[in-house]
Amino acid sequence: MRRRPHELLLPARLLLAFAAGLAIWLALPGNNQWYAAWLGCALLAAAGWAAGFRWGLLIGLLAGWAYFVPTLAWSGIYVGPLPWLALATLEALYIAVMVGVVGWLQRRLVARGRDVAAYAVVPLAWVVGEWARGTTPFGGFPWARLAFSQADSPIRNLAALGGAPLLTAAVATIGVLTYAVARAALVTRRPLPAVASIAGVAALALGSLLIPLPTTAGAPTAEIALVQGNVPKPGLDFNSERRAVLDLHARATETLAASGVRPDLVVWPENAVDIDPLRNPDAAAEIIAAQNAIQAPLLVGAILEEPEPYVSNASLLYRPGVVDPERYVKQHPVPFAEYVPYRDFFRHFSDKVDLVRAGMATGTEIGYFEVATKAGQTFAALPTICFEVAYDGLIRAAVTHNASLPSVLVVQTNNATFGFTDESEQQYAISRIRAIEHGRAVVHVSTVGVSGFVAPDGTSGPLTTLFTQATQVEAVPLLSGLTVADRIGGLPEYLALAGLFVAFGRTMTRSHDNGSTPAPPAVSKELVGA
Repeated sequence: MRRRPHELLLPARLLLAFAAGLAIWLALPGNNQWYAAWLGCALLAAAGWAAGFRWGLLIGLLAGWAYFVPTLAWSGIYVGPLPWLALATLEALYIAVMVGVVGWLQRRLVARGRDVAAYAVVPLAWVVGEWARGTTPFGGFPWARLAFSQADSPIRNLAALGGAPLLTAAVATIGVLTYAVARAALVTRRPLPAVASIAGVAALALGSLLIPLPTTAGAPTAEIALVQGNVPKPGLDFNSERRAVLDLHARATETLAASGVRPDLVVWPENAVDIDPLRNPDAAAEIIAAQNAIQAPLLVGAILEEPEPYVSNASLLYRPGVVDPERYVKQHPVPFAEYVPYRDFFRHFSDKVDLVRAGMATGTEIGYFEVATKAGQTFAALPTICFEVAYDGLIRAAVTHNASLPSVLVVQTNNATFGFTDESEQQYAISRIRAIEHGRAVVHVSTVGVSGFVAPDGTSGPLTTLFTQATQVEAVPLLSGLTVADRIGGLPEYLALAGLFVAFGRTMTRSHDNGSTPAPPAVSKELVGA
């Protein structure tokens, strides 16, 4: 029996898909080769071009595994391979569906002579695919998006216009245009598409450099100190010595105070205080003693034993002379880390679910603390706890809450449970993109590192190293107002979804060549999968 064309090409397509996933992984922090994301999108566009839904699923799944298995290796560092591979597979399934849908649309669009539309569905599908995996299931996991690989790339300023979705679309667009160049040169032998594609890539890269970002010249500043107190030991049981973690942060703050530093705000990370200070007078006394030494408002990450039977992951602002702290409670607890859905079911797969001792309550109020500098300038500290930094809407809600008041984004996180892995750098890169997206400086502080200050243009000052005790003090610019990304919110994602529906509609129209509606072709034998 004669083999069908897609069977002849499948090994090559799978090889391209595997290379595509690895390339995107190489673009992410830890490897920091941002341009590899462009190459990865080009290779995946080639691998999945007009492949149809079934073969697109397989191609996308392989690319997704190559992408997420190494990227999320930190998730299994202390809990073993099963949770890590399960998470990587879940994320890979979104890539599989994305490539399957694109392959199905492209087969029909190409059959109708609509090659431009066939190229266009690629960036649209990337945006919608990331939107889906960032919201489902259990609230989603928007980690390692294409946008978050671009903190050092020449197109990063696009985040100020359309946030992470627009930046992802730009990366995918450059990738598919690069594929279009290769296809024109090697397959169709038509120079015009190649020239147009090269021009498109150049326009994206150069145009993004011209996007104006907020200027910090003449802006008021607040002197902010971050305290990375460290933990006695890394691992899941880092907080088995909870008093020691509190002591480390208090001693580091008192040492900083002894140097004569008197900042406008001091920030401790998530889990710096895992002994509920509202119920433990000794813990509260130690916090207040550190605050009295530094003579500044102190924003601490704490675990509160409330509301029963839950606990709360909170940011507490202690003001000088005020006994009761103000609070922000984390709005997006992490499933399987801070609470376990369907615990009895998932215990069949891993007893590690019982390490999560109680469910985490869900906060309902925006993180927003008003603070006055010693110079008399009032600003808002906008707390975000750990993985919340990856969710577009949470930070945008805080920034737009009172945009006329200058503000600073504060990311409090705990990376002790991920050891010496790339997780910390991956998270810090997200903070850098958020700075550009919202036109705000970011104070990013971890229990164990990495910690640092990010300017509103996404540039970073010196970073602390992992599992060391460190403090940093910086005059942070205080900016107000809204970026275009703040104003349009989630519009890029809705437009991308609408674009896919339009492309679907185009597959239902008749061919412009002869008025007929031909059957979708078999996958071509062309060298690059065109």
